[in-house]
Amino acid sequence: MSEYQYYEFVAIDQPLTPTQLAELRSRSSRATITPTSFVNDYQWGNLKGDPADWMRRYFDAHVYVANWNSCRLLLRVPRVAFDTETLQAFETESALTVDRTDTHWILDWALNESEDYDRFGEEDGRGWMGRLVPLRDELLRGDLRPLYLGWLASVGSGEVDEDSQEPSPPPGLSRLTAAQQSLVEFLEIDQDMLTAVSLADQQASVVDANGDAELDAWIAELPNAERAVVLKLLLTGQSQQAERRLKLRFLAWQREQQPVGESRLHRRTVAELQELAQSAAEMRKQREAVQRKKAEVERQAKREAYLRTLAADFERCWTAAHERAERGIASAYDDVKRALVDLADAYTLCSSRADFDRRLAQFMAKHGKRGALARRLVESGLWNKP
Repeated sequence: MSEYQYYEFVAIDQPLTPTQLAELRSRSSRATITPTSFVNDYQWGNLKGDPADWMRRYFDAHVYVANWNSCRLLLRVPRVAFDTETLQAFETESALTVDRTDTHWILDWALNESEDYDRFGEEDGRGWMGRLVPLRDELLRGDLRPLYLGWLASVGSGEVDEDSQEPSPPPGLSRLTAAQQSLVEFLEIDQDMLTAVSLADQQASVVDANGDAELDAWIAELPNAERAVVLKLLLTGQSQQAERRLKLRFLAWQREQQPVGESRLHRRTVAELQELAQSAAEMRKQREAVQRKKAEVERQAKREAYLRTLAADFERCWTAAHERAERGIASAYDDVKRALVDLADAYTLCSSRADFDRRLAQFMAKHGKRGALARRLVESGLWNKP
């Protein structure tokens, strides 16, 4: 198989200028280029440019997929969206890295060594951008879950040692958005580990059962000047900035309400998360075993009900088998084999296998010279060729 690389870039905040379009076209004659996107794939060559540089100069989102089991997502967000300390808490060696320009952060999620060869042998990268690009809007609204998922991917790749603590888990890890679920799939984050980290969110939900009352108290204390700023942002089409501003202010207020030295949520070590993930895996396997057993019982019940309908009129079934055999074609022989397999089971359930064997001997006395049919019945274990 030849090498395959897929590159897709999207401009969101502002379209590309004619000059920028010409610059990009000079790098590729076959790429699909529009004022808001660049899409191309390579089977023998490489992109004539640096994706990180293109993100700094042109684009707000980038998806890369290569068939050597590697993929990458880059998102560019304004610097005002996050402070340095927030991003440093989630940044890792390679699973989630952060670059900065004078005006933007460039967030880079990467999967470098997947073991899912089937996935990268079949998919071509198309479709991921539509599934993942909503993450940018979520980040701009102050949602930190995509950042936490990047850190969690680094745990799965072995980048983080067992004694390291997790970043403060953001709320909502037990109820990810569709885009966040896609990021889990894109980075191949272990589902049992995801279950483990979501436990803190479930516990917090119990602790925060009085969340409405807490919000009411905070809103009541919000200065009029701040309310005016937020309303202006909303009325001028800057809802993301308004939401982010309020969320950051609310989180800061929550921290102020906590007693000194007390953390709102326990930050677990990687070793603790791995232990929780192992427990989650055992529980999942138990549930799956119960579900398989239930499904098998239901399948067997349906099978027996069907076999009893055959037993209600064995003669009709044999007559139909004779008629199909006499057609003398391969498809009819396949139908006969399937019908006789079912008949054998029906006799075993409702009569006896000896009765079936006697009727089958009579059937073969008439059709035994049909070599293709006899071979099928021998292969199915119904008939022993004399």
